[in-house]
Amino acid sequence: MLDKSTLLIIDDCAADRKIYRRYLLQDPYQSYQILEADCAESGLALCQEFGCDVILLDFCLPDMSGLDFFDKLNQKIFEAPIPVIMLTGRGDEEVAVQAMKRGAQDYIVKQYLKPEVLQLAVRNAIKQSYLQAQLYKHRERQRLIATTALRIRQSLDLEQILNTAVVEVQQLLKCDRVMVYQFTSDIEGKTVACSIECCESAPAYNNIQNVCNQVGGERQHWGCKLPMSDFYNAGWSNFYLQLLEQFKNEENLVAPINLSNNDQQEDQLWGLLIAHHSSGERGWQTDEVEMLNELSVQLAIAIQQAELLAQTQAALAKEKQLNAFKSQIVATVSHEYRTPLTSILAAASTVIKHGQHLDDPKKQKLLGIIEHKARSMAKLVDNMLMVNQIELDKTRFQPIPLNLLQFFSDLMEQEQELISDRHELIFHSSGNYQDFWGDRGLLQQIFVNLMSNAVKYSPQGGTVEVRLLGKESEVMFAITDQGIGIPIADQEHLFQSFGRGSNVGTIPGTGLGLAIAKSCVELHGGKITLSSQVDQGTTVTVTLPKQPKVFCAKHF
Repeated sequence: MLDKSTLLIIDDCAADRKIYRRYLLQDPYQSYQILEADCAESGLALCQEFGCDVILLDFCLPDMSGLDFFDKLNQKIFEAPIPVIMLTGRGDEEVAVQAMKRGAQDYIVKQYLKPEVLQLAVRNAIKQSYLQAQLYKHRERQRLIATTALRIRQSLDLEQILNTAVVEVQQLLKCDRVMVYQFTSDIEGKTVACSIECCESAPAYNNIQNVCNQVGGERQHWGCKLPMSDFYNAGWSNFYLQLLEQFKNEENLVAPINLSNNDQQEDQLWGLLIAHHSSGERGWQTDEVEMLNELSVQLAIAIQQAELLAQTQAALAKEKQLNAFKSQIVATVSHEYRTPLTSILAAASTVIKHGQHLDDPKKQKLLGIIEHKARSMAKLVDNMLMVNQIELDKTRFQPIPLNLLQFFSDLMEQEQELISDRHELIFHSSGNYQDFWGDRGLLQQIFVNLMSNAVKYSPQGGTVEVRLLGKESEVMFAITDQGIGIPIADQEHLFQSFGRGSNVGTIPGTGLGLAIAKSCVELHGGKITLSSQVDQGTTVTVTLPKQPKVFCAKHF
C-alpha cells in the first residue's frame, strides 16, 4: 500500500485545480488526499485545520499574491515547515527568484506543465519535507536533551542529581514515573530516586529480583525495553541478563547507566534509568528510546562527577584527620614518654654513679624499673605504628589456620609472667574451635591490648577472667576485670583513637588499645562489644567468624 500524503491546492481557477488533481491521482508511486481552496485565506484555514504535506500555490490569487501568502504562512505555527510549489501562468524569472527567496520548494510554469513533471516535483517536495521534518525533530530532541542534561548536571551533589534527573525525564517523556535503580552488589540493589512518592501508588523496590506493583488488586511485574539492540552480546554477567529478563512488558523503558572505567576496558554498570507508564496504552517510540539512552549517558557523567567530588572531599577530610592524628601522636608521645624516660634516666644514673656501693637486691630493683619502663615505651611505639597503619588503611590481613586453644594458652602464660601478684588470671574454654582461620599477629594485638587494659585499670588487683567459647561458625572470647569500670557517657567514644574514660585519674595510658583491638576485629569480619559499670569492672567481648569472608571469597 502506498503512503498517503495530504496535498493542498490553492488556485482560483477550477479548471487548473481539476488538471492538477487528475495528474497527481495518476502517480503510480504516491497516493494523495487532496484538499482545494480558491483563495489564500481559505487555503490557510484548511492548512491549519487538517494540516498538509505539500501546497500547490498559484502566484496570482484574488485576495493576495502568492508572495504575500508566504508571509502569512510563515506567521503560523507548525511542527515543521510546509513545502510550497509555486505555479504561475507566466515564466517570469524575477517572480521565480522572489518565490525561491520566500521559501518556495519549486517553481513551475503552467503552460509547460506535464503529468510526470508535476508528479516528480511533488514527490521531491514530500521527500525533502520528510528530511527537513526529521532534521527539525532531531534538532528539537537534541535541544531538549541538552536542556535536560544541563539541569541534571547543575549540581555536584549525588542525591540532588538523581532527584533532578527523575523529575526532568518524567516531564520530557510525559510518563507516569521515572526511577533510578542502583546496583549495590552483584546480587542486589535498591531504588535511589523516584519522580513521585513510589510508596503511594507503587512501592520503590529494593530487590529487583522481586519487583512488582500492586495495581487494582492485580500484581503486575515491571517490564523492560532496553535501548540496546542486542544486550546479550554486551558482555554482561548472567546475573544482569537474568535480572533484565524480568523487565519484559510494554510499560517500562529502561536504559543502563554505565560509568566509564579508565582502569578497565569495560564500563561499570552502575544502575538503571527506568521510565514507567501504565495509565492507558503507551507505545514507546524510537526517538523516546534514543532520548532515554542519551539522558542515561548524561546522568552517568553527572554521577561520575559527583562521585569524584565526593572522593576528593573524602580524601581531603582524611588528610585533615591524619594531620590531626599526627599532632595527637606527637602530643601523646611527648606526654607518655616523659615519665618513663625520667624513671629510666634516674635508675640508670643511680646504677652508673653508685653501682659499686649498691647491694644486688637494689641493683635488680633499679634494672627492673629500667626494663619495665622500656617495655612500656616499646609497647607505646608498637601501638603508635599499628594505629598509623590502620589510619592509612595499610594494615595487612593474612589469615592462617590456628589452634585457638593452644594460641590462647600461650598468650595467658606470657601475660602471667608480666603481671604483679595482685592480679589473678583465670582461663575457661568450651565448645568447638576447629577450622578457625585468623591473622596471628592481629589476634595477638587484640588479646594483648584487652588484657593490658584489664590489668592496668584494676590498680587494686583482683581477678581477670578470660572465657573462650567455640561455636559452629564462630568463636567468642570475653575478658572480664574487677577494675574501676567506665562511665556510661564515656563508653560510646572508647573505641576511637585516644579515647579514655573520664575516671582514669593518674593511671597512664594513650587511649589506643580499644581502637587497635576494634580495627583488628573488623579486619577479621567480627565485632567487639563492651559492658561496664563504675567500680564494678568491665567485660569486653569479641566475636570472630571461623572463616573470614575476605578469605572465603579469595579461596573458595
